[in-house]
Amino acid sequence: MAYDPLLPYNDLPDLPPATDLDDPVILRALAEASRYLGELNGLCASLPDPAILLNTLVVQESKDSSAIENIVTTQDELYRAIADDAATSAMAKEVLNYREALYVGLHKMQKQHNLLVTNLFVDIVQTLKQNGAGVRNTPGTALRNASSNSVVYTPPCCEDVLRQKLAALERFINEDQPDGTDPLIKMALIHHQFEAIHPFMDGNGRTGRILNVLYLVQQNLLPQPVLYLSRYINVYKSDYYRLLRQVTEGQNWTEWIVFMLNGIRDTAQLSTSKIRRMLQLMDELEPITRQALGSSYDHALLKLLFTLPYLKIDLLQRRGLATRQTASTYLKKLAAAGILTPNPIGRTTYYVNQRLIDLLAD
Repeated sequence: MAYDPLLPYNDLPDLPPATDLDDPVILRALAEASRYLGELNGLCASLPDPAILLNTLVVQESKDSSAIENIVTTQDELYRAIADDAATSAMAKEVLNYREALYVGLHKMQKQHNLLVTNLFVDIVQTLKQNGAGVRNTPGTALRNASSNSVVYTPPCCEDVLRQKLAALERFINEDQPDGTDPLIKMALIHHQFEAIHPFMDGNGRTGRILNVLYLVQQNLLPQPVLYLSRYINVYKSDYYRLLRQVTEGQNWTEWIVFMLNGIRDTAQLSTSKIRRMLQLMDELEPITRQALGSSYDHALLKLLFTLPYLKIDLLQRRGLATRQTASTYLKKLAAAGILTPNPIGRTTYYVNQRLIDLLAD
């Protein structure tokens, strides 16, 4: 049966696709993506404490991925929410749910022998949506053009078909391919397939973008989920959706795969640059912090400045770094030394690592 965007695409072919994945255009893009991702992987593997950088980069990914779905908030609001351990708006809460979902996915994948499976996808979307969402079991889902409201795609229906498609996707993700398909090419194939299956009522885009980085970790191409592709997708959003449709409608895999490989290349370069600049900034601030705090200097506090760019007195207390009075003294000394910038909001004064915020926003 010919493809019809108005009918559920129950004939969606399983992976791998019937196309030439050794096209020279793909292989050139693959070589560049592999090179820069390898550089990022090597840099991350050399870090004494990758967790210092992970939190800030994951917050960036959460913000950018959510923005693709028109869930928009600011870095300042997000970091205040993290410092307060409570979101101040519905949109900030959605973004922080994304961050939590990424961590949930990473933890459960590692507990499940590094397998990416349907139950894990469900765990991710339930964390994103903070509800009991499961695989779609009712008809009527259709994707529409935001301007014209016309239907552009109707995903497979219903739960039994979706479960079959997801089971086939699981096998493709977790089993080595006989033809030795490169994992970066596989990631592009997997991402399209997950979006085409569209297994959930909501949250498919964000779940699919979390699966991208989890797959790179699963394949030992990254030690931590520090590649935030969502920024690239957001910049080229119209191309992203156009190419997704072209694969579905005409099996134009080459241009889609190259698009995703270029995203890996560009994002790996950006991530590497940001991490190096963060490390340089940490090196610059360490002697100034030592001088400001004297014998009270604690490297754990410096690490916290780069894990949570917004600090406040009771946050240092919660982390066990100081009593309330001592925490106040530390933060005031760091502000006097120009390391942190006081930012009073209501009855709370936040102490901001503004140079890190500017670096992340650049």
